[in-house]
Amino acid sequence: MSTTETGHVTGTKDKDYNIIWFVESCLSNVLRLETYIQDAERANDNELADFFRRAQEESRKGAEKGKEMLSKRIG
Repeated sequence: MSTTETGHVTGTKDKDYNIIWFVESCLSNVLRLETYIQDAERANDNELADFFRRAQEESRKGAEKGKEMLSKRIG
């Protein structure tokens, strides 16, 4: 576990960068899951499509919560 702040390299404190990364990852996951949903629908697998929709919604929630936190901290 690193104890050194690397924000001087990125120009963003590590903790803030971590929130930014988290939001981007959640949003990327939402997009990826859309493809998975379409694949499941093409295969007429509604159970799997619903599973991916629920996962997609959780990723959206994570992105929104991350954006709220980021806004409070650096906005």
